[in-house]
Amino acid sequence: MARKALIQRELKRQRLTQKYAMKRAELKAAGDIEGLAKLPRNSNPTRLHNRCEITGRSRSYIRDFGLSRITFREQASNGRIPGITKSSW
Repeated sequence: MARKALIQRELKRQRLTQKYAMKRAELKAAGDIEGLAKLPRNSNPTRLHNRCEITGRSRSYIRDFGLSRITFREQASNGRIPGITKSSW
């Protein structure tokens, strides 16, 4: 489980990104580099990082499911992800 502070920090970045999306697009279209520099750093969408929905783990994130590999394996083994079965041959 990731630290609560890291999860909250990521949520704050998501909120800031949504808040300044329109203003950032306008400044970018106008070519106003100085105006972009005055916006908060965390409002830049490149600073967002994918995290597991359940545990908050940032590494080995599976984008299609929004889970880390460990959580994905547990959920798939318990049959909680529709359409996913354990392979055997």
